[in-house]
Amino acid sequence: MVNAILKWAGGKRKRIPDIIDLFPSDYNERTYHEPFVGGGAVFFHITPKTGSINDIISRLINFYIVVRDKPEELISQAQQYPHEKDVFYKLRDHLNQGKLTDVEAAALFLYFNKTAFNGLYRVNSKGEFNVPFGTHNNPTIVPKDRIRAASHVLKNVEILNRDFSYIVEYSEPGDLCYFDPPYAPVGNTSYFTAYSSKGFNFLEQIRLRDVCIELDSKGVLFILSNSYVDPIIKIYQEINNFKMFTVQAKRVISSKASTRGPIKEILVTNIPQNLSQNSDNLDRLLEN
Repeated sequence: MVNAILKWAGGKRKRIPDIIDLFPSDYNERTYHEPFVGGGAVFFHITPKTGSINDIISRLINFYIVVRDKPEELISQAQQYPHEKDVFYKLRDHLNQGKLTDVEAAALFLYFNKTAFNGLYRVNSKGEFNVPFGTHNNPTIVPKDRIRAASHVLKNVEILNRDFSYIVEYSEPGDLCYFDPPYAPVGNTSYFTAYSSKGFNFLEQIRLRDVCIELDSKGVLFILSNSYVDPIIKIYQEINNFKMFTVQAKRVISSKASTRGPIKEILVTNIPQNLSQNSDNLDRLLEN
């Protein structure tokens, strides 16, 4: 087990026990994929021996590639950036100008993850990072031990910057896949699902559902997390081979601490319960 480096909207650190309970008991022997890796809490927790991680956010993927290939250069570069408001905005402008080496871009990505408001990564329609300075007190901007440990784990997998549908052609029967997409909106707000300037609307949610159907037809095991909302529940309920479980989650990133309370999420899977490593423990997850 390795601790994730980044704080990430919708991060799954506190949901790991629920997710792992649904994994097949031999998950460590299977090829593992995460098409929406984000902060990678599940990936770094299970430290797979082979597989792939992917995300549509090119800056995030560049960060992971640099962590894998140039961890010491990343550490050295990121240590040059002080936690100061005026420096933050100058560096934000520098990032959005785009004239950076891979190491500089990765170091700035790490810096903003630790110093921006609530650690958010959000871009505008032009693809420009636009999160303001945060209110952190003495943040650990460069977690050197985590970077070095993550570098070793990342050497085991392919790191990709593609559309999530790559997994249909990339996976093989018996592989294991965990999907943590941008969540469907709850109520009248979409929260922070706009990590990419392209967004992720309901048509994308349906396309993701169809990818899960294709994976199921070729014998790939999967688990998917999403919001507990009627539109999402309905598009998965109609698939006979899929099972849904309800879990309580605490919102990790919110503009107000008072709104970071428990919310419902769903886990969708095609993994037979008898294959799950903790099948006797699944009763605590309320099956839909």
